[in-house]
Amino acid sequence: MTDTAADTLLVVSAHAGDFVWRAGGAIAAAALRGERAVVACLSYGERGESASQWLDGKSLDEIKRIRRDEAEAAASALGAEIEFLDLGDYPLVESRDAVSRLVDLYRRVQPTVVLTHTLRDPYNGDHPAAARMALEARVLAQAIGVANSDGSYPGKADIIGAPPVFFFEPHQPEQCDFTPDVLLDITEAFGRKRAAMECLPAQKHMWSYYTDLAVRRGVQLKRNAGPNLGLHHETMGEAYMRHFPQVTSVLS
Repeated sequence: MTDTAADTLLVVSAHAGDFVWRAGGAIAAAALRGERAVVACLSYGERGESASQWLDGKSLDEIKRIRRDEAEAAASALGAEIEFLDLGDYPLVESRDAVSRLVDLYRRVQPTVVLTHTLRDPYNGDHPAAARMALEARVLAQAIGVANSDGSYPGKADIIGAPPVFFFEPHQPEQCDFTPDVLLDITEAFGRKRAAMECLPAQKHMWSYYTDLAVRRGVQLKRNAGPNLGLHHETMGEAYMRHFPQVTSVLS
């Protein structure tokens, strides 16, 4: 079941818009480097992120179709693949079946880096639920004795390594215990991120918020970059937290 690439970014997103706002720059930057980027969208955000469609009287099925179309367009703008698990939102319920499906995805994609939500978010329980399932599936996908969702057992080539996990920035970081220890330069990729944001008109209020946030994180990036004369004046950034220690032979 393995479908590997040398470097593959896997993003586990609770809702159809989360991966764009929080990790669109990282996704686009990976794609621009020629790497594979895969988004696992656990729900369409059909209940919690689609107020305008509900107010317009659309049905649940119509809203899910609209959000799917928007998310596919956004992923395409970033240069990413996208898969939908359609687990429902508000609440996004953790289950053995959902984790098993994520295990299958990890083994098929063989990620070298994983991005997901923080483990705390008092404003939206779907986000930490997605993170917990992403972390559990990462561990289980490493175990050859853990069956796939169809009951079959993986071959040696299907077992994943231990990809580093980064939490992307939540909407209200101070309330989510988010203290960034990685600042990512997304200057060259920001045009793609902006194009992806504009694929999500139901949340138009987020366009300026995440553009302004990229500017602020870019300022911090330059401040922490040591000799920075080579950096763009208009540097754009995204912030991340590592979940596991960095493994390195050289401190840099």
